[in-house]
Amino acid sequence: MKRRGFIKKAAAATAGAFAVPYILPSGRLFAATGAQLAEHVVMVMFAGGVRHQESVGMNYLDQSQGIPIEGNIMYNMLDGAPPTQKIVYGTDGNLSGDTPIPQILGSTIQQQGTLFKEVRSSHAGHYGGMNALLQGNTLYSQGLRQKPLHPTIFEYTRRHLGAPASKVWFVGNGIGNSTPLMNYSEHPDYGAEYGANFLAPTITFGSQGVEHLSDAKIYHPEEELDPIYQMKYFLDNNFENVGGTIETIHNTEEEKQQIKDFLKDLYGLGGNIAKPPVTDNGDLNTVGYTVEVMKRFKPNLTVVNLSAVDACHSDYTGYLSALHRADHAVGHLWNQIQQIPEMAGNTVMLVTPECGRNLNPNPIKDENDWYAFDHSDANTQRVFTQMVGPSVPSNLVIGDTGNQIGETADNCPTIAEILGFKDDVMGTGLISSTARSLFDRI
Repeated sequence: MKRRGFIKKAAAATAGAFAVPYILPSGRLFAATGAQLAEHVVMVMFAGGVRHQESVGMNYLDQSQGIPIEGNIMYNMLDGAPPTQKIVYGTDGNLSGDTPIPQILGSTIQQQGTLFKEVRSSHAGHYGGMNALLQGNTLYSQGLRQKPLHPTIFEYTRRHLGAPASKVWFVGNGIGNSTPLMNYSEHPDYGAEYGANFLAPTITFGSQGVEHLSDAKIYHPEEELDPIYQMKYFLDNNFENVGGTIETIHNTEEEKQQIKDFLKDLYGLGGNIAKPPVTDNGDLNTVGYTVEVMKRFKPNLTVVNLSAVDACHSDYTGYLSALHRADHAVGHLWNQIQQIPEMAGNTVMLVTPECGRNLNPNPIKDENDWYAFDHSDANTQRVFTQMVGPSVPSNLVIGDTGNQIGETADNCPTIAEILGFKDDVMGTGLISSTARSLFDRI
């Protein structure tokens, strides 16, 4: 191929690959073998390492900083009164954030659904924990920058439900670390053919994404080399930490056009999307774009990853703030689902952290002189799961602090049961022997 033809084709292909890096084939392959409990599932990976004490424990500062003040800072998700002293998690900044975000939901998700108050996370790390949520397996050999070794719930949904690519989405909060690799596995019986569309809205719709990609322009190969190389640098710089090989995968022509029109429409909105009322970090923006995906495509399965609470490694105050905002995001997400006619009353939402955090702090203090927490000890195995929607018992609490019922790997067979193909998934022999549908644990 001549140089000018190569540059022209490479530029166009690279731009399209970045906007939605993983676009896959569609078409029903197998009929689901079971009855559906709902046609849509949304799973929130409430990620970044959420300490049990400050979340469902509602201990606030009591079991972290030795300050005897407790309270609930997640009052869209959980029942309980908020703290009345030393409020630093609101919207006025870390040191004086004394204006908590108003509750969105009229009744909490706990009241509307089922809370598994303490479930077991088998991993202390983010990537292993997220893979357990997606795979229903707990492979300790799963390495960073490596595709999942066992099939993900995306692949199970595509293959056993027969869902087209445009009906299965993974919305990530960035493209760093290994997040973009998790939309399909390396398993020979599944893989890219059954993977999910992946979207990283904070990158695709960030300032550089808008500059380089929003007009979907094909540059002149001789007269406009400079913008071509600027775009190449932008893409290379953003994907340099992904590792591995991004496989070339395709949607149907109809789906390609649908996704192209969707991205074009979102660029045209200039960020004026269905964001939560308070939108001041990446997680909240990510949830806003997740709502837009649901409004346009009404997916059978949507998974969204949040991670701002990972600030806890060095900034405990920032962690509290991010945890409060993540609750705000989940409340907004559930509220918006009720505004989509095809999904209202026909969607089950699950919310689970991928791992917890340590019992004891590290030596780092933040601006309030509060200690930070890493994730490596047994306390990281203490997380929770919430489930809400059709067929989910309301106002039910399963287990208690210190009484673990369930594990994070349960989410995969639970989603399979909701969508009607649990027997297919359990019959593969690829799910952890201890993982069960949460409905079987109720």
